[in-house]
Amino acid sequence: MVPRRYRYRRLNEAERDEVWRLVASGAPYASVASALDTTREGVRALLGRSGGVRPRPRHRSPRHLSALEREEISRALLTGSSLRRIAARLRRAPSTITREVRRNGGRRAYRAVHAERAALERGRRPKVAKLLRQPCLRREVEQRLARRWSPQQIAASLARDYPDAAAMRISHETIYQSLFIQSRGALRRELTSYLRRPRTQRRPPQHGAGRSQLPDMINIRARPAEVADRAVPGHWEGDLLIGRGGHSAIGTLVERRTRFVVLLALPDGRSAAAVRDALTARVQTLPAQLRRSLTWDQGRELAEHVRFSVDTGVAVYFCDPHSPWQRGSNENTNGLLRQYLPRGVDLSTVSQAQLDDIAAELNGRPRQTLGWMKPCEALAAALR
Repeated sequence: MVPRRYRYRRLNEAERDEVWRLVASGAPYASVASALDTTREGVRALLGRSGGVRPRPRHRSPRHLSALEREEISRALLTGSSLRRIAARLRRAPSTITREVRRNGGRRAYRAVHAERAALERGRRPKVAKLLRQPCLRREVEQRLARRWSPQQIAASLARDYPDAAAMRISHETIYQSLFIQSRGALRRELTSYLRRPRTQRRPPQHGAGRSQLPDMINIRARPAEVADRAVPGHWEGDLLIGRGGHSAIGTLVERRTRFVVLLALPDGRSAAAVRDALTARVQTLPAQLRRSLTWDQGRELAEHVRFSVDTGVAVYFCDPHSPWQRGSNENTNGLLRQYLPRGVDLSTVSQAQLDDIAAELNGRPRQTLGWMKPCEALAAALR
């Protein structure tokens, strides 16, 4: 059977609305293109013009003539009606109809379609983006993006650093739109590489899954209440970040109360023995008040959790299958780490010194969940 060849065609307004609806629901571009009898390239072109950010619908003021009223004017002119009679029929001022006809070619040349198009063009009021009007603000945003801060972190930190300067305030949504909608000309497209997910368009989020069950494990429901409410420091969430082809990995630990990050190099692979040895060595360097519990998923890499608990005194609790949200802080941190260690990187070549530098940078970022404190500041306060 010969595959059907789609030809690019211009989508009408209803079809464009359907594209945005399907993309927002998470449908892949191929399914969207098939549903609308067009090509994936056509869908990408539509979304790419606005960076995946749906443009706001334009609203016409009731004081302005509508397309239907212009059609009525055009038909009435063809029948020879006077401008005053047309104005009375439309309940408009005669001067309004007079100006409308005069600016669009006069009685003989007036056409509703052309008049409507010209009115829309005249009605455009392109505002200069705030990041273009404020060079100091743009410089601060670019510098903080280069430090891999998220737009939310940038917006909140600017408000804290410049409490009395209204010109230095900006919303995270404005930063995103300046990055994704290049027609604004405010921020360079290259700066999207510093985002946690370096893409040039907004895409629906994807979700992961858990793993199989381990023997001799203690379920997460047996954790003390102080772990769940994050009242006491020293309770950690852990996981592996997997490298190219699933053959390399690093260990990631996040302290639940302060979101402090510790990274572990695994040059000898991710076997249960290698992970146990790396965890044991690193955990034993922590102060006693930071060695209370560890929450992990049901991955085979922690099959020697009993020996780990004996060696360190740290209780290990395991999440339910397919429940990554039970280690939400760690899942979020793994997402942040992809800025530094993207998928496809051979993690066995990353040294412990490099991981320590990455962890230090993450621990020096302000976090919304901490009231825009930095994890290093929150940990120091908790230890005091």
